[in-house]
Amino acid sequence: MKLNRDFFIRGWHNLRAEHCGSVATIGSFDGLHLGHRAIIEQVKAKAEHYQVPSVVMMFEPQPREYFSGEQAPARLMRMREKADALGKVGADRVFCVSFNRALRELSAQQFVDRLLVEGLGVKCLVIGDDFRFGCDRKGDFAMLAEQGRRHDFEVIETHTVTIDGQRVSSTRIRQSLEAGDFIGAERLLGAPFQITGKVVYGQQLGSQLGIPTANVNLRRYRAPLRGVFAVEVILDGSRIKGVANVGVRPTVGDLIKPVLEVHLLDWSGNIYGRRIAVEFKRKLREEHKFTNLDDLVKSINKDIYDARQYFELRG
Repeated sequence: MKLNRDFFIRGWHNLRAEHCGSVATIGSFDGLHLGHRAIIEQVKAKAEHYQVPSVVMMFEPQPREYFSGEQAPARLMRMREKADALGKVGADRVFCVSFNRALRELSAQQFVDRLLVEGLGVKCLVIGDDFRFGCDRKGDFAMLAEQGRRHDFEVIETHTVTIDGQRVSSTRIRQSLEAGDFIGAERLLGAPFQITGKVVYGQQLGSQLGIPTANVNLRRYRAPLRGVFAVEVILDGSRIKGVANVGVRPTVGDLIKPVLEVHLLDWSGNIYGRRIAVEFKRKLREEHKFTNLDDLVKSINKDIYDARQYFELRG
């Protein structure tokens, strides 16, 4: 299923006259955590006040990915996942701008004129006081406030959400996931951590070993977590218990980018081409390189046993 073009605008060249007039915010919104959700509520309230659509403007790739490549922090969500999640929390539109050389070379004034004023026709901009933009590095909150006075749009600062005395952030969530603290990550996200995607054909190695897996390409150089996990797979509203591996399959040694492989417990069927959501419950072990496939199979069978034990104890 493709994203609705009235909801998802890909690139400023696709902005049309009917997109002019909005309340907008700008950011990566990686993970769509409680802090992000508070911002969306601000935007929705202002959009209702001005009687215009609410718009979330984001970049693809994310700016840190553009400048740092593989060294950028691991994503919590891919673009499609973010767009879907933003729609579910009530954003009227997502405006995704390609972060490329043309965007990088825009001055702060050109960014405001072309994207915010001419493109989106913002009535109000909800933005963090640490937001920076423009090749001349002149774009900041103060500059936006001054531009708002000139072009007659309101600029307000985003709300900050704290838990345990610290600001909720994507960095904190990544740290929780790396530590296997899924309860902590859920507190910050406001929902269990999931990875969603379409099941694709792999090399069928799992089936050859008698342990078939559903494979999801993560389409990123790094994943926010790595190892073997007890998971629940959500498929057409049903929950199926499973064991998942996130990594590069070091025993086989055929991958550079990580993949998500899930073995569904007590379930069989063809799910190729279907979208699934994988909800992570407990980390069972790190990903290891085994000397042979027999040792790999033994370890996977132990992972299955450990996952069953976890789900039985949970009831």
